[in-house]
This record gives sequence, C-alpha cells and structure tokens, in this order.
Amino acid sequence: MAKTYNLSNLTILIIEDSQHMRQIIRTVLRGFGIHRIHDVADPAEAFEIFRTTQIDVIIVDYKLPTLDGIEFVQLVRGAKDSTNPYVPIIMLSAYTSKKIIIEARDSGITEFLGKPISAKNLYLCLISCVEKPRDFVRAPNYFGPERRRQNSANYRGPERRKQIAGKKLVE
Repeated sequence: MAKTYNLSNLTILIIEDSQHMRQIIRTVLRGFGIHRIHDVADPAEAFEIFRTTQIDVIIVDYKLPTLDGIEFVQLVRGAKDSTNPYVPIIMLSAYTSKKIIIEARDSGITEFLGKPISAKNLYLCLISCVEKPRDFVRAPNYFGPERRRQNSANYRGPERRKQIAGKKLVE
C-alpha cells in the first residue's frame, strides 16, 4: 500500500510570471490539501514574502522577467538576510535541456520539474522534499543540497564521499 501524506500544514511560495500557470499550480496544490499558498510574479516581492513568512517549499520558474529563477535560488541560498537558506526549492521550466538542468542543479535547487507539469510529478517532487531531505553542502562556489543522488560503492576516485561511523560526511 502506498504511503499517504498530510500536506495541509505546508506553506508554499510560488514565483511564476504567468498568471495562468500560477492558477494551475495553486489548483493542484489545493488538491493535495495545501491551502497556505503565496503566489507572485515578481521575484523581489517573493523574496520579501520569504523573509517575513515561514515558507516550507518554494516553487520557482526558471525564466522570469527581472531576476531569473537561478538568481532567485542563489539569493535564497546565499543572501545575508535569507531567513532559511535550507528551504526546499522546486524549479519549474519549459527549458529542459541537460545544460539548463545542470545550471539549475548547480544553483542550489532541490528538485527540477519540466513543463508542462502534471499533478503526479509535482506531488512526487513535494514528497521527495519531505521524505528524502538532502544533506547540504558548503563549498567555495556552492551552497545547497547535495547534488549527487547516488553513493556508488564502486566509485573510488578523489571525490569519493567519506564515511564516519556509518554516516555520510559531506564536505
């Protein structure tokens, strides 16, 4: 039997310049039982909401008119006045080339979801954020969720993850 989740306590921030797309996302989230939803088109307004409201998950579009989604993610992860740099961030994009996905991953997103979205895929992204929270990494040019999804026992290279007392150490 599949595990079910009560998502009604989540507060979601949506940053999407298309009013129509914001409405679709809001409708889908309400279908999941989520009713505390802030949605805006302007990333500056979104960051102000983020700084003053307890946000559990951010959903941000890749392509925005003033500050793009990548820059917004970097602001959330790195600004001195960011209230929660560890917040899960789901990036939406109609642009799904490998280059775009890697750029998004390297900016510090938690999940990437290609458009057009489906309710099932958005749900799976939310559940992934809840069920499998990712360790965070701080490196000279990166702060965000651990980018590697697998810990292969076969990899022996110089970037091998270290183990301490059975726990993964992320450097």
